[in-house]
Amino acid sequence: MSGSVTLANARLVLRDRVTTGCVTITDGTITDVTEGAHIPDGAIDCQGDFVTPGLVELHTDNLERHMEPRPEVDWPHLPALIAHDAELASVGITTVFDALRVGSIAGGKARYSAYARNVANELLQARAEGAFKISHFIHLRAEICSETLLDEMAQFGVEDRVGIVSLMDHTPGQRQFRDLGALRVYLTKKRNLTEEEFLEHVANLKGLQARLGAAHEQGAVAEANRYGAVIASHDDTTADQVAVSARNGVGFAEFPTTVEAAEACRASGIAVMMGAPNLIRGGSHSGNVAARDLAERDLLDIVSSDYVPSALLLSAFRLAEIWDDLPRAIACVTDAPARAAGLTDRGRLDEGLRGDVLRIRANGDTPLLRGVWSRGARVA
Repeated sequence: MSGSVTLANARLVLRDRVTTGCVTITDGTITDVTEGAHIPDGAIDCQGDFVTPGLVELHTDNLERHMEPRPEVDWPHLPALIAHDAELASVGITTVFDALRVGSIAGGKARYSAYARNVANELLQARAEGAFKISHFIHLRAEICSETLLDEMAQFGVEDRVGIVSLMDHTPGQRQFRDLGALRVYLTKKRNLTEEEFLEHVANLKGLQARLGAAHEQGAVAEANRYGAVIASHDDTTADQVAVSARNGVGFAEFPTTVEAAEACRASGIAVMMGAPNLIRGGSHSGNVAARDLAERDLLDIVSSDYVPSALLLSAFRLAEIWDDLPRAIACVTDAPARAAGLTDRGRLDEGLRGDVLRIRANGDTPLLRGVWSRGARVA
């Protein structure tokens, strides 16, 4: 991006403090961070608003929601991608790892069809053509309990720049869905399953896991290493499961479901990521551990918007109230996720990094987004 923009008279949220100052972005890169109340000629007067790095999102279901706005309704992929991109920009997310499921089930009412390779092709083409407002990477959600996982993963390579592979095992009766009642409610509402169809689906998944689970997990780890992707675990529940994650080379844990698992992650050097909706609602919709509980125990490192994009910024300000530490809270949605994903060029207000910045005004306990810049271009 060419040109220059300066945001002045702002409360800059730096790594270790909040201070009055200004940030200048030139040709897409932060070129100056200066403390003080001076407003240079031509600068935007932020009138004391906060200026933070742009938000970094590692795991979001939002693209799938745009591609399937209602059950069994398929939306054209490119318009879905463009709408998803615009929505994320509007809530301050300037880097996203778009989660695409690999691993399908061909039969039954709760079937899952393969789609990741086709969507990735359109995403990569749109990115190459400059169609997006923000920065997009690929996150493959490797569904261990499926029929076609390794075949679908074989279709991707280094050239796709897959950033994250998460190892997801949604076998009923464990991890996220230890409580079959929660799974029953989820599937009967989303897929309109009868009780007989639900029980058939549960039996099928348990059979798939028994037959293919170990080979799928081992193969998914190998494929992630072939891509050069960061590996994430998903819904770890026990210390034993975390031990397996550590052996698999997992860098961060998505949504551990218990304090036990979060503590084991911390002991193993695995960063803990929790969902912003969990934090804001005060608990998990599946009955698992509350994100606030982990935050209060100093067991929370990264926050993801999960299924509500606008929740990410709000969650940071809620964490700031819990910790009485805004820089630490903002780092959970900027610097920490960037580092977990291996990105060293963003996530902080430092000279030489990408010019992804937000202007935020505090409206009571709710942050009001006043401007979003991606590589120095205003996108919201």
